[in-house]
Amino acid sequence: MSIQSFSQKHIADFNQDLPLHIANLTCVRTGKAMPFAREAMSAIDKAPIKAPVTVNFMGLSTDEQADRRHHGGPLKAVHQLPIATYDKINAEFGLKVRIGTLGENLTTEAVNGLPEMDESTVCIGDVYQYGQYDQDKKDSEESVQLRIVQPRRPCYKINDQIGQFTKVPNIAAWVTKQGIAGWYFQVVRDGMIDADLPVYLIERPYPFATLEALWQLSNSKEKFDADVIEPWLAIEYLEDSWKTVLAKKIQKD
Repeated sequence: MSIQSFSQKHIADFNQDLPLHIANLTCVRTGKAMPFAREAMSAIDKAPIKAPVTVNFMGLSTDEQADRRHHGGPLKAVHQLPIATYDKINAEFGLKVRIGTLGENLTTEAVNGLPEMDESTVCIGDVYQYGQYDQDKKDSEESVQLRIVQPRRPCYKINDQIGQFTKVPNIAAWVTKQGIAGWYFQVVRDGMIDADLPVYLIERPYPFATLEALWQLSNSKEKFDADVIEPWLAIEYLEDSWKTVLAKKIQKD
């Protein structure tokens, strides 16, 4: 059963299929705050690490965020971005932006013929385990568990980061319009994380709530019936600012 076919079913219909090995973790990246554009500091440029790293409620222990008002914290603890985002940017603008340039911590690769983890195949509320799943113990206490709580909102730092090498204007706005900025995790369970670990989908409580659908609703200039929006407002794990945006999309009688 594919992830996309899951998304059309209620969790009760496929609960017996979980946990499901959907990907392998191919790279873990962290960054240090460094002088950046506009006389600011930033840790957007992430480099691969070659040893296991601790993950706690604030994220990877060796990762930094210079602007803690807009980056990091429990609801932006870990960032994952599909490799396809780079392929799309490079194809659209004729660039060669390297993986890690846009600040992601995790990179994965699909397994078993399943689709890649991207905005069309992951959902708000999903819990993923990065590490071995012991069928006998029903879990592995050392494996990190992460829950998707919001998409990433691209900011000017993406423009400044890529702008160091090119004069292409406002790539951040294009990424936002495409809805391909990746997502942030909340840490459900602390642990150690390292490249080459298997990735398991553990829970999918809101199979309708793909990030692709959330971006489409949020960016739409249209208003929607309450029955379209209210299920999103009822999602326990969706970060509040996204609920505020969606609530304004309800058509008033």
